[in-house]
Amino acid sequence: MVVSPASLPALSIVAVARKRAAIIELAVEAERRGFAGLALPSLGATMGLAVSLAHTTSTIPFWTSIQPIYYSHPVESANTAAHIHEISGGRFRFGIGVSHGPVTSRLGVTTGRPLSDITDYVERMRANERFGGELPPLWLATLRNRMLGLAAGIADGAVWANASLTGISRQLDEVPSARREGFSLANMVPVVIDEDIAAARAINRRTMTGYVILPNYRNYWRTAGWVEEMDAIEGALDRNDREALPGLMSDAWLDDCTISGPPSLVRDRLEQWYATGVEPVAVMSSTSGGQAKAIGELFDAFA
Repeated sequence: MVVSPASLPALSIVAVARKRAAIIELAVEAERRGFAGLALPSLGATMGLAVSLAHTTSTIPFWTSIQPIYYSHPVESANTAAHIHEISGGRFRFGIGVSHGPVTSRLGVTTGRPLSDITDYVERMRANERFGGELPPLWLATLRNRMLGLAAGIADGAVWANASLTGISRQLDEVPSARREGFSLANMVPVVIDEDIAAARAINRRTMTGYVILPNYRNYWRTAGWVEEMDAIEGALDRNDREALPGLMSDAWLDDCTISGPPSLVRDRLEQWYATGVEPVAVMSSTSGGQAKAIGELFDAFA
């Protein structure tokens, strides 16, 4: 398994409308400071941001984390990914996934089985290499073991979001030993830096509310051992009482999947992720500002 030896994490950045130039500047600063990489979630113009980073940075790796497969035809994705791979000098990794039910419903697309859809997409991308050029390493979005096993079989890495720190080692045992060398692993970790741990947790609870409503995430956290919390959350959802959700997220569960607290605690928890063999990607929020403020707080924590 490939994990950066640096203690600095990778960093998530989103191409926010009307603030894209500022985000590029933050990316360049992250490279200057020696952060491990840049992850590009599907919240913004992910592929456009990747193209920009290929031209404005020179050493830092970067990847989509993730680009939903239903956004583009696999031939178009392959052509664009190959272009970014070539122009960036091999620093790009293409992370893809099936996304979530609310996203696909909004797009109005017809989906099949996640494992089959991803397998077909990867096969069609690879078939296009003779026309579009060499593909970058392909990473698959994963939560539970079946998708992780598929990633180990057909891709070059796997990336989680909001994974369980206490449960991740059991999952990694599912990766065949023959695949561990050179197989990349990363996890998107919501992080809030604040001396007031309760205030930081409140922000992370707000973030996690958007995930606990999704059945695939609840099923994942159940398998990680958080059955009581998921039972309570499903009960609230059955009652259509979403306002109750933050109060049903125990501190123990929240701290297993996110990081909340002062800089020293944040650094220690990120190191714990590195120790598992999974590269942490800090997905920053702040108690007192937006994305740029939160990323600045991370820079200060590692200054």
